Amino acid sequence: MKQKGKVLNLYKPIGFTPKEAIDLFKNKNPEYKKIKMGYAGRLDPMAEGVLIVLTGDKNKEFSHHLSIDKEYLAEILFGFETDSADLLGLPIKESQLKIEKEKLEKTINSLLGEQNMPIPVYSAYRIKGKPFFWWARQNRLAEIPKPKKRIFINKIALKNLNYVTAKQINQRIKRRISLVKGDFRQKEIKNAWEKILQTKQQQKYVLAKIHIHCSSGTYIRSLATLLGKKLNTCATLYGLKRTRVGKYTVQNAERLL
Repeated sequence: MKQKGKVLNLYKPIGFTPKEAIDLFKNKNPEYKKIKMGYAGRLDPMAEGVLIVLTGDKNKEFSHHLSIDKEYLAEILFGFETDSADLLGLPIKESQLKIEKEKLEKTINSLLGEQNMPIPVYSAYRIKGKPFFWWARQNRLAEIPKPKKRIFINKIALKNLNYVTAKQINQRIKRRISLVKGDFRQKEIKNAWEKILQTKQQQKYVLAKIHIHCSSGTYIRSLATLLGKKLNTCATLYGLKRTRVGKYTVQNAERLL
């Protein structure tokens, strides 16, 4: 029987993979149980916001929906770099360089236009038939080329600049990682952050909120890492909300929780 297709705009919660978000939707909407559903544009477990899901015959339009431009609100934490480029990763670098707002804005503006951006190691991007993260977990990264992707930043702007304490960082990591299911090295990651942050407690770190309008395929985690390097320090993605995919906005997204 032919399945008449729809395009669904779902709000993916923090802690869920796209597949888990679809499963949650199906549990709440039993009429979709046997209908083929696929998502166009992945969101990492620590990210939230617009997830475009195609049902039935609409899956034939996957390539079109995957290529649509997107908008994000990203929180970027300066002072740390992780192996996953977000909080669901092991901290590998630390820096206490002072960040000046004027220099930060200038550096942000330098990211406008076309970029040849590295793909994060802990991603589902496939190399020789295996996800990139598989090579990392097997300690076999030396065997493969480091892939890059050509992307385009249409607009990018600093929304605000703030500070967050080590205690607040640790609380967010514990809270958000507790929402993640499956094997994402959660215990190892929480312990590593705890070890670094427990003696700092009230030490403050710069936190920037940035609005980004970009082409499909842009890894905001990579952008955070690149921004840190351009400022001669290190940075990681602290939080991410996808606010728009083409005509589909976060305001109109269907909440799953």
